[in-house]
Amino acid sequence: MLAGGVVWLTQDEDAPAVRERCSARVGGESTSMSPEQAGNAATVVGISVLRGLPARAATIAIATVVQESRIENLDHGDRDSLGLFQQRPSQGWGTPAQVQDPVYATNAFYDALVEVDGYRDLPVTDAAQRVQRSGFPLAYGDHEPEARLVASTLTGYDPGGFNCRLRALDESIERGDDDSPTPTADRLRRAVAAQVTASAPRVVAESEGKVLEYRLEGEEAARLAWALAGWSVASAKVHDVTEVSVAGSRWSRERSGRGWVAAETGVPTGGVRVGDRSAAGQRPARSR
Repeated sequence: MLAGGVVWLTQDEDAPAVRERCSARVGGESTSMSPEQAGNAATVVGISVLRGLPARAATIAIATVVQESRIENLDHGDRDSLGLFQQRPSQGWGTPAQVQDPVYATNAFYDALVEVDGYRDLPVTDAAQRVQRSGFPLAYGDHEPEARLVASTLTGYDPGGFNCRLRALDESIERGDDDSPTPTADRLRRAVAAQVTASAPRVVAESEGKVLEYRLEGEEAARLAWALAGWSVASAKVHDVTEVSVAGSRWSRERSGRGWVAAETGVPTGGVRVGDRSAAGQRPARSR
């Protein structure tokens, strides 16, 4: 378990503030983390989905960042090690700025991992060590159980297994239209394109530019939709997401203590709606 603790959600204004936490759960097993860690985990796993890599690659990568940085984008480390993967600029991983960019660092890790012959069949600790060349080569395997949970939920193989319990957002004053996303929605769009899918979204009608809809295609459309949905929940703190919907299920930030709930979302199989519906978007969005 990455971190523990009880999370209390309440509507009592005099009660203590919600302790924001995220968790990956499969069956009776779970692991929890901070929203910051969840956002980084979403990047690491999402990029494996974007690149079409197997879930095993994501498991190896998550086990690596748990060991190296506890899934935190560190600005320090042993000698010149930096970032999520504690990559060393002096060893050719990139500039200090590059290895502290989670997207760059994750792609650099996967670039090296796919060059490891038979990495899918190697023990996690061996595959990770062939990339990292760590002084503690046996430590990566210690984190395989929680890495599997995170990878399985964020790749969409265990739908609805990733949840974040977050405080509600203040009402946004941003406004767009049916053709133009708000600045926040546009930043979300660009992050999705860099981290989880190249599919282009549309702005949902009557959402004032705050909500994007994606339509994933192909035989794995349903799984990929759940991968994007899981990424969106894990990244909700970073990108000011208040609601994520897929076919038959919805996650709402205001009711995030309930996790994913069954709902008539109007979203087809392979579709995902994501964005800020806390103000505009109160009316049901029309499907096109």
